[in-house]
Amino acid sequence: QVQLVESGGGLVQPGGSLRVSCAASGFSFSAYYMTWVRQAPGKGLEWVSTIYHGGGITFYADSLKDRFTISRDNAKNMLYLQIDSLKPEDTALYYCTRGDPLAGMDYWGNGVLVTVSS
Repeated sequence: QVQLVESGGGLVQPGGSLRVSCAASGFSFSAYYMTWVRQAPGKGLEWVSTIYHGGGITFYADSLKDRFTISRDNAKNMLYLQIDSLKPEDTALYYCTRGDPLAGMDYWGNGVLVTVSS
């Protein structure tokens, strides 16, 4: 069955960096767009970034594109999100999802918590 398992979250000081990862299994990973979505405490879901099959085409939320970098390793069935210059408002659950916002994301991981605080 399809599984998406995030890892790499934790407590980080403002200004720091973090990379969250997603291990995908149960489907042909390289055949799918992949998307990161986040949810801050008490707020709704926010689209963060999408990456196309081969990894050469990426999209970001306008407010995040200068600090966030999405990437994938199709040989390892891994999706990544590098976050630099972390801000307290980046505190959120980060979800790895299969698909993209236009066609829909049909599978979601359980999320990984990133907390930015001094």
